[in-house]
Amino acid sequence: MQNTVVCIGELLWDVYPNDKKVGGSSTNVSLHLAKQGINCLLVSAVGDDADGITLINYLTVKNLSTHLIQIKKNLPTSTVIIKLNDDQNATYTIAEPVAWDEITLTDGALTSVENADALVFCSLTCREEKSRETVCALADKARLAIFDMNLREPFYCFDTIKLLLKKSHVLKINENELLYLKQNFALKNQIDEECLPEIAEKFALKAICLTLGGNGAMVWHNHKFYRHNGFKIKVADTVGAGDAFLATFIAGFLAEKEMLEALENACLLGAFVASQPGANPNYNEEILHEFKRNSF
Repeated sequence: MQNTVVCIGELLWDVYPNDKKVGGSSTNVSLHLAKQGINCLLVSAVGDDADGITLINYLTVKNLSTHLIQIKKNLPTSTVIIKLNDDQNATYTIAEPVAWDEITLTDGALTSVENADALVFCSLTCREEKSRETVCALADKARLAIFDMNLREPFYCFDTIKLLLKKSHVLKINENELLYLKQNFALKNQIDEECLPEIAEKFALKAICLTLGGNGAMVWHNHKFYRHNGFKIKVADTVGAGDAFLATFIAGFLAEKEMLEALENACLLGAFVASQPGANPNYNEEILHEFKRNSF
């Protein structure tokens, strides 16, 4: 039976110096899940403007359902200014307020989450009260609540992170986000292999994914560690690489694949996306197989 995942969060334009591309962490995760055979539903909002109409049309072409995307007449469609440093790592200037700051709770979203296998959400979506309330209400109904921490300065605070952790079953973080947890949640352990199980116990998490940039990723699941050293690539930009990783991990997790296989597949797609410009490059199994063969 086909798995169903609901993602709630940002639908926006990533604006580069000479181009703009469809983006938003929740949108990226949704698009990658759909490409991997998951029935994915996106809960978000756009403005009643040309940018919003174009985004909805884009998702329709990509066979992603848009019936849970709200249109806000009083707020614009979101944009994010992308800047890349010499290592092609991205920094983000996120406009506010925007349409996805006011995602309202609907019966359709509630029913979709209740019937889905998982819900994916992140902290950025919760920077304003209305969307935060909606995320929390949906998380309470989820069979599997997956929290992509996705810290973006200055749009998070301790109380919100703590609240979202308490509502989560699976956590995905990067190295900087792990450091934030170490510094703010009085963890006894500071070594990754020791603090991940501590975090899992503290918040009753089923699994934690820790991405390590060019050094791969590790997973804590069922009292065991799993590690993959990643793939060495030439980075085009890092935008959306973590989203690609998460989507692939979720697909493997729901399919009950062996954890090392799920982790390797997630690292592979994350590396591929980092090797391409933008968060949603085209790919298929043949392209990924060739990419893996040429990586090490």
